Amino acid sequence: MSLRIVLLGPPGAGKGTQAERLVQHLKIPRIVTGDLLRAAVKNKTDLGQKAQTYMNRGELVPDELVVALIREQLSQLNSQRGFILDGFPRNIQQASALEQLTEIDLALLIDLPREEVIRRLSARRMCERCERIYNLVYQPPKREGICDACQGLLVQRSDDKPDVVAKRYDIQYNQDAQPLVESYRKRSVLVTIDGEGTIEEVFERILRVIRSYK
Repeated sequence: MSLRIVLLGPPGAGKGTQAERLVQHLKIPRIVTGDLLRAAVKNKTDLGQKAQTYMNRGELVPDELVVALIREQLSQLNSQRGFILDGFPRNIQQASALEQLTEIDLALLIDLPREEVIRRLSARRMCERCERIYNLVYQPPKREGICDACQGLLVQRSDDKPDVVAKRYDIQYNQDAQPLVESYRKRSVLVTIDGEGTIEEVFERILRVIRSYK
C-alpha cells in the first residue's frame, strides 16, 4: 500500500513508536529529521557541516537546511511508493516547502492533552551510558534506576523536567504546530487520533484510518 504520511502531535504523544509500527505494517520507509541531521554531521557532508555550525552554538538548524536534507532524502526514494515523515514539517514554512517537493496523502495528528504530555515526559528517563529511553509509567526498567541493556544509570534529561515540558508544549507546540494542523485540515488530509491509552490501542485507531484508504 502506498501512502505519503506526515505524523503530527505534541511531544510525548508516541509519534516515534507509532511510526515504527507503521513502517512494519505498510512496508514503507520512515524519514526522521533528527536521524538525517545526525548522519549528515557524522558523515561531514556539506549540509552536515553547515548544520553543525548552528548546533555548536546551541541554535536551531534553519528551515532551509532541514528542507534541503528532506529534499536530498526524497530524491533517493521513490516517493510514489510512500513514506512516513516523523519530525517534519514542524511549522507552516516547512510545510509550504514540503508541498513543493511532494504531495501528502494523510496527516495523522496523534492528539494528547497538555496534562498527559507533562505526565508522560516527566516520567521519561535516559541511560547516561547507551542513551536507551525508558518511561517509568509505560516502559519501566527491570531494576529501578538501572538500564536493562548496559546497567548504566538512568537519568532525567533537563528538557524532561515538568516546567520545561510545559513551556515546550505552550510555546513550541501551540505556536508552531497549530497553524500547521489547520493547514492540513483545510487540505482535507488531516485525521485526528486519540493518543490516550496503550500503544496497541492507539495503533489500532491508526490502522482503522489506514484501512479506510485502501
